[in-house]
Amino acid sequence: MKALYCQQNSSGEEMTFIFQERENLPPTGDHDVKVQVRACALSWIDTKLLSEVKLEKELLPVGREISGVVLEVGRKVSFFQPDDEVAGILPLDSEESGLCEVVLVHEHYLVHKPEKVCWVEAAATVRDGVRAYTALHYLSQVSPGKSVLVMDGASPFGTIAIQLAQHRGAKVISTAYSLEDKQYLERLRPAVARVIDVSNGKIDVAESCLEETGGLGVDIVVDAGVKLYSAEDESASKSQLLPHKHDIITLLGVGGNWITTERNLQLDPPDSHSLFLKGATVSFLNEEIWNLSNIEQGKYLYILLMIVLKDIMEKLSSGIFRPQLDEPIPLYEAKVSMEIVQKNQTRKRQVIQF
Repeated sequence: MKALYCQQNSSGEEMTFIFQERENLPPTGDHDVKVQVRACALSWIDTKLLSEVKLEKELLPVGREISGVVLEVGRKVSFFQPDDEVAGILPLDSEESGLCEVVLVHEHYLVHKPEKVCWVEAAATVRDGVRAYTALHYLSQVSPGKSVLVMDGASPFGTIAIQLAQHRGAKVISTAYSLEDKQYLERLRPAVARVIDVSNGKIDVAESCLEETGGLGVDIVVDAGVKLYSAEDESASKSQLLPHKHDIITLLGVGGNWITTERNLQLDPPDSHSLFLKGATVSFLNEEIWNLSNIEQGKYLYILLMIVLKDIMEKLSSGIFRPQLDEPIPLYEAKVSMEIVQKNQTRKRQVIQF
């Protein structure tokens, strides 16, 4: 039985993806569920985060969002039984590769998959769903009448975030990074209130958002990264399509919430003063917080995670969530597909189907 792993070279830059022959799985633990994997989504591996939390390994397992069929359960497992269809996400410190025919998963990381939800969609939506709930439910409280700006709404995460915000009754504005993205966002139903095409660099995002909200500003902003410096100081590798942090602060309304994915965000005194005057908050979006808490808090978060995963599956089943995904990929193409994902060269969620 083979499983996919990644190996970093000595410089810590390049990554090689390799299939390793696995020995037989260890005995099923009391709370373990043995799952026959039917689909596994591919997501970017954050090696920097793994290093910071001391989870670096010579071989890192690849693939954490899975769907499949229960083969066996531990003696203390209470939620599942053999032949159940499940979906879930492997924890950050998992030794298991989701890109393997059979995996062992703690029952806390799985939920039942609705019968009408296909394997590929279930695996494809897990991570983006957890991320969207973290941003719009736990870091901010999206509700009817609020305005939400989702940057890069045509990305897999952006698509789910838009759909969750709309389902909660919010007015959604989104940015598009290309004509194709703009056309995709304009086809979404319910319709996005406004699509801001920033592909030519001539549209002022802050001005467009203030115009759309009657000058009041946006209640919740979920960014996809920001420019920290002026154009001449910004690294050439940075996307020129990202808004400047000053633009985000300008378009943020009184009492607004800025949810940022920029882990190195630097706020200067004038930035902090502007946020202070608005009574606004800045929160950092790291969906791995569900796995990185201490034992007592972790037990509480496991329960919340299961609730979130269950809600994600229900919204998939009812058609509220419609993931932005590519055609299913056969297992023999997993190495090449993962290389593309790791280089951020894909715009749709990549899913391996067994």
